[in-house]
Amino acid sequence: MSTIIETPRAQIGSAPVRPAPAYTMTARVLHWITAVAILLMLPLGWASANEWGGAWQDWLYDLHRSIGAALIPLVLVRVIYRITHPPLPLPDAIAPLQRLAAAGTHWALYALLLAQPIIGWIATSAYPAPIPVFGLFELPPLSSANRALSDRLFALHAGCGIAIAGIVALHVGAACHHHFVRKDRVLLRMLTG
Repeated sequence: MSTIIETPRAQIGSAPVRPAPAYTMTARVLHWITAVAILLMLPLGWASANEWGGAWQDWLYDLHRSIGAALIPLVLVRVIYRITHPPLPLPDAIAPLQRLAAAGTHWALYALLLAQPIIGWIATSAYPAPIPVFGLFELPPLSSANRALSDRLFALHAGCGIAIAGIVALHVGAACHHHFVRKDRVLLRMLTG
């Protein structure tokens, strides 16, 4: 009696099968669009709040508001996609506490990226000022005029911006640590899958 051993086709005379990516192409595209938006928003917000724009001040405000308005649906799509398409787990070599820190950082960033533009929208409505979106339309106000409320919300908006900047710095620092010090694939997961 002979035994037939089947070998998977992918291993017969061909290159090894590439493992599934840690993040899908959609997840990576959403990540990098969000990253570019954040990297634009932080200096735009800082320059706008300090009125460093000179003749460009109104344009800076409008651009800041437009990108902020675009971030709301972008981050919502990103969170829904993340929940419905979770990435592969981090490598086993990463300690449980670091895994927890990574997850906490991601979800804190998602929460702040959703809260931040909504707080700005309410604060601008209470100021009251219009919220143009790339010159195409204006968002409806979410509050009646109330300058005191606007001032408090803009202070909260600034605090959220600082928190986002801090978390992004930690996120980038951790990615660089993994790539340049640990020399693992954690950063490459978001670059190439």
